[in-house]
Amino acid sequence: MKDATTDGDGRAAEAIARAKTVRLLLLDVDGVLTDGRLFLSDSGEEIKAFHSRDGHGIKMLIASGVRVGLVTGRSSRVVQRRADDLGITLLVQGCHDKRAAVGRLLTDEAVAASEAAFMGDDVIDLPAMEAVGLAVAVADAHPLVRARAHWVTEQKGGLGAVRELCELIMRAQGTLDAQLGRAYEGECSWAGG
Repeated sequence: MKDATTDGDGRAAEAIARAKTVRLLLLDVDGVLTDGRLFLSDSGEEIKAFHSRDGHGIKMLIASGVRVGLVTGRSSRVVQRRADDLGITLLVQGCHDKRAAVGRLLTDEAVAASEAAFMGDDVIDLPAMEAVGLAVAVADAHPLVRARAHWVTEQKGGLGAVRELCELIMRAQGTLDAQLGRAYEGECSWAGG
């Protein structure tokens, strides 16, 4: 990730300042945690591809004390499974009023809007982005979404954009080095012995 303090328009410096207070990160799924493509089998099974680096970024962010939730317009067992794999307990699926969903999550989690971030990629995400203190768009988001975001990632949705945001938040809060150190010194589980 480029040094966020060196962009020409000041958006990155503002994003870093806003990221310092983030206690809750909310993410859209299709186009953010995935590349936005939907694979459907003949039997109707939905298949999505998630990037492992995004998942690790989420795990590090959770370990640093920031809650993470998913707010998506579609409903999918695959998304529930991915949330379970990552330890995400805040999940709203089949939601077309994302502003209302974000508002309810903020109330339920006792988090001020200024302490929350939302990452989206399409115009359906704009109301949710407007309801939080840090609005983030993936690099390949719709132009209106990029224009209204406090921060636009360098990475595309499903290809490391979430990891980039997680690291931005941890860097702003001074927890990134500790989380990277924990990952470096992590334990392995060995089969057969």
